[in-house]
Amino acid sequence: MTLAEHRKDRPQPEGAHEEAHEPGGHEHPGALEYIQIGLVLAVITAVEVGIYYIDMSHDLLVVMLIILSAVKFSMVVLWFMHLKFDNNLFSRLFAGGLALTFAIFTVALATVGGKLI
Repeated sequence: MTLAEHRKDRPQPEGAHEEAHEPGGHEHPGALEYIQIGLVLAVITAVEVGIYYIDMSHDLLVVMLIILSAVKFSMVVLWFMHLKFDNNLFSRLFAGGLALTFAIFTVALATVGGKLI
């Protein structure tokens, strides 16, 4: 008997879903979670727009906008692409790729005479 067959034969508590999740699987986030994440993304976007109108040095503005954009990008990938629920190796690869992208951006910016700070 396989694990899947064993799970089908096991009695389910009342109110439980009839479909069993795969081992290591997750329950799909509900609509409320997506609305909450959408609101957080909207707030971060509003902060980005607000920061643009504050009188501050251009260098600080660029750094803050890059950080906020990276946070938004990470949230979209983690929640809407379900990376949060996958193996941690995928999250590490994503974080490494994001760090490598930032490093390449910094080097390219420094090469053309720009600066971040």
